[in-house]
Amino acid sequence: MNNITTSQTLSDVKPVAQAAIRCVDNIEKVIVGKKEAIELVLVALFCEGHVLMEDVPGIGKTMLAKAISRTLGFSFKRIQCTPDLLPSDVTGIHYFNQKSSEFEFRPGPIVANVVLVDEINRATPRTQACLLECMQEQQITVDLDTIALPRPFLILATQNPIELEGTFPLPEAQLDRFLIRIRLGYPSPNEEGDILTRFCKDNPLVNLDSVIQSDELLGLQTLCREVYIEDSVRDYIVAITRATRTHSDIRLGASPRASLGLSYAVQSLAAIRGRNYVIPDDVKYLAIPTLAHRLIAKTEARLKGRTTENIVQEIIATVPVPVEETK
Repeated sequence: MNNITTSQTLSDVKPVAQAAIRCVDNIEKVIVGKKEAIELVLVALFCEGHVLMEDVPGIGKTMLAKAISRTLGFSFKRIQCTPDLLPSDVTGIHYFNQKSSEFEFRPGPIVANVVLVDEINRATPRTQACLLECMQEQQITVDLDTIALPRPFLILATQNPIELEGTFPLPEAQLDRFLIRIRLGYPSPNEEGDILTRFCKDNPLVNLDSVIQSDELLGLQTLCREVYIEDSVRDYIVAITRATRTHSDIRLGASPRASLGLSYAVQSLAAIRGRNYVIPDDVKYLAIPTLAHRLIAKTEARLKGRTTENIVQEIIATVPVPVEETK
């Protein structure tokens, strides 16, 4: 791979790294011990992806989403999914204004910069489907009108994988539109003690300030897309995603959208970590969060206790890693 000096790295993507530090420090005033999860959300934010937070109740999924929304000085809306939620409740409707004697558009909660879709798997497939256009094309179609959504645009969706009653599992087409899936996990004993202390008197979320504005973020997103990916690293991304399509335990492998998403994500991660070039370790780090939720394991593999995370980890261990040529 090409030799790139540290001075070039800091001069090119310093604004991204500085903004990421500000965001992490601000969110950690509320969220305890989840720096890796916060970084993954920022990866998605800086490359215009969407995030699925999947874990058991009470872990802090919604609290993390709220802390991120307050950290960003953007418009924020929340959609609480229930089985009776309709697509028009999400996108909005045209209504007849008697004063003007004309039909006017009343936007739904999806028309915002940051949208928290809480318990997304409680919405019916019909309502889930109305998010497909939003997530992929950043627009909605209401009646005969196509309406562009504001930029930047980020969907943070949560779901509980344990409860099955009254839920509708997300189809593969929906999962494929989430750039990253995050699982927070339980805190350590010390972290849980810090949570009790921090929330003993007041909720720190109430006084959380915004540290980044929409215009600034749009510039940072442009910087991230300029991060250099050497040809061998790009081939490494392709090799990993293609390996998911031929693995003996996988029934449905990663799509080209997954390859593109992983490519954008590693650019964003490199910029956050102060580099204007991608290294193979970036790909290894993000392969599971960006690919595992898009795969479908064969029934016999699931019966053996194999998960898609295990399979992606196995693929990472077997695909040859590009190395820098010495002259």
